[in-house]
Amino acid sequence: MIGWSLSLAPLLPWPVIALLALAGLGLVVLLGIARARGTALRALALALLVAALANPVIRTEQRETLSDIAVAVVDRSLSQQSEERRARTDAAAQALRSAVARLPGTELREVEVTSGLNDGEDGTRSFATLNAALADIPPERFAGAVMITDGQIHDAPPEAAQSDIGGPVHGLITGSRAEKDRRIALEKVPRFGMVGQDQIISFRVEEVNGPGAPVSVAISAGGEAPLVTEVMPGRTVEVTVPVSHGGQNIIEITAPPLDGEISQQNNRAIAVIEGVRDRLRVLLVSGEPHPGERTWRNLLKADPSVDLVHFTILRPPEKQDGTPTRELALIAFPTRELFVDKLDQFDLVIFDRYRRQTVLPAAYMANIARYVADGGAVLIASGPDLADEDGLYYTPLSDVIAAAPTGDVLEGPFKPRLTGQGRKHPVTRDLPGAAGEDPDWGRWFRLVDTSAKPEDTLMSGLRDKPLLVLSRHEKGRVAQLLSDQGWLWARGYDGGGPQTELLRRIAHWLMKEPDLEEEALSGRQSGGKLLIERRTMADDAEPVNVTLPSGKVETLSLREISPGRFEASLPVTEAGLYRLTDGKLIAVAAAGSADAREMSNLVATAAVLDPVARATGGGVHWLEQGQPQVVKVDAGRPMSGTGWIGLRANHAHRVISVADIPLFATLLSLAALLLCFGALWYREGR
Repeated sequence: MIGWSLSLAPLLPWPVIALLALAGLGLVVLLGIARARGTALRALALALLVAALANPVIRTEQRETLSDIAVAVVDRSLSQQSEERRARTDAAAQALRSAVARLPGTELREVEVTSGLNDGEDGTRSFATLNAALADIPPERFAGAVMITDGQIHDAPPEAAQSDIGGPVHGLITGSRAEKDRRIALEKVPRFGMVGQDQIISFRVEEVNGPGAPVSVAISAGGEAPLVTEVMPGRTVEVTVPVSHGGQNIIEITAPPLDGEISQQNNRAIAVIEGVRDRLRVLLVSGEPHPGERTWRNLLKADPSVDLVHFTILRPPEKQDGTPTRELALIAFPTRELFVDKLDQFDLVIFDRYRRQTVLPAAYMANIARYVADGGAVLIASGPDLADEDGLYYTPLSDVIAAAPTGDVLEGPFKPRLTGQGRKHPVTRDLPGAAGEDPDWGRWFRLVDTSAKPEDTLMSGLRDKPLLVLSRHEKGRVAQLLSDQGWLWARGYDGGGPQTELLRRIAHWLMKEPDLEEEALSGRQSGGKLLIERRTMADDAEPVNVTLPSGKVETLSLREISPGRFEASLPVTEAGLYRLTDGKLIAVAAAGSADAREMSNLVATAAVLDPVARATGGGVHWLEQGQPQVVKVDAGRPMSGTGWIGLRANHAHRVISVADIPLFATLLSLAALLLCFGALWYREGR
């Protein structure tokens, strides 16, 4: 393609040329007034002279025609995952590719929109994706954009006229005007709640093209049987839910689907409340003063979240002089208040070298056993007291004590070691210094001989006898530390050991801290993957079924990465809540963002895109009425109409070579100038 143009390259500055031209014009006018001969020739000579000084140049350009570029923004967000919409999206995208391929000098660039898969991203951000694509397209080549979407776009410019897109924007809506949808909309969900207390969450049921009749909504919390309540669509409902444990408390609200509903993904809403404990109430009962008693007290008093009640029995059992107990204490020992009236208010009861005494009769011990069965926690730190006939085992507490004493006390140096179960259990697995067969810990010198189940024994001592036993009894938990010499670690004897960390973990396991549960299933996002972790005391872990936000189910086999820990990973292809189960445990994990904004409305609409389309000269069409024809339109003409959409013809080109031809540098132009001056001389000479 060759292009022609005329330009000026003056030989003198324009002011000088203008001054000469005015001076010459003035002379010509004066001569004309004086009726002098040859005025016309003088005017022609002046014009040719000025033109020569202006130096007109004819420029010829060798041009290459550039194609116009259109952008197709294909919505692959979570709201587009229904089978019908996916089929319409794929068909529309293919039809658009074919139509643009038939247009002369036009190419199509296709970009996809996903929702919630990156940090900080929520909703369908079609315009952000379009702007990113436009950054690589010269404005003079942009022909227009076509958005294939359900219309649920969450970053449309608030002022459509100021979108600055620079070309027509068209919308192809994949949904139907007659779509039905029902969803659960959470209005108020507290982020945190105190363990043991109730919280109030509020929600409403919303319907589009629904019957408007009351809906039976099921509300389940913590795996308990669901509560079913009647809810009128559009009305806010408040429900009270328990915060039963620390960590994530998952409340699931489910509404039945409508007949012919577009999607059931938003018929379920999951609220997550982080359970936190207020001040942990701990009752510490020391049977007799000993070096380890202060260690217990210092450990518990140093924790600001612990509210400690500590009593020490000062009179040993062998010293019976008839003095009433109430006269030995500075204050009365409130045994009934502590062990009957308010026992259930304590999160943990610790017996430190306690012997059976008249201070706590058998009825109180039976009450403590009931407290454990109902979900309480007891820690028994034993010395030789457990092996004696007046030890705690020979009380009603024997029903909850897993390690039964044989009556012997073993003496001799030994290093505490982890058992096979101890290397799997979260309480002992990663203790500092525990790596290897010979832990980097100091020695102890005394151990109560007991018999306990191997699966409950996490640490062993002299002659491989049980040293730390963790067991469960009905709803409660019991821990037994079968030596009273843990204080040697706290004093740094023989290198010391992780006594503080061990006791802290034992106490938190007893109080059901989720991070220390030996049987647990969890998931978390790391980069573009969903990491699934299974903690178990078994040798193998069952496969995990993962239900994606779209309802698709993936089954994953887990691999052991360390004793008691199994992992698997799954690429994150959808944003939302992933449900995990291995048949025994259930967990929920959020990937990307839970994206309540994306799922807030699934019904197709043209209302969001229409203002932008009108402001840019484009149009919005529903695909249920057919695929619109794509045509090429010159700038300044309408870009959309019934059954068709237009892409702008820019006629852009690229210059390959340029050739300049000065008009007054040729022999012909010089001859014309000389001829004019010769004629003028000839006329004057006559």
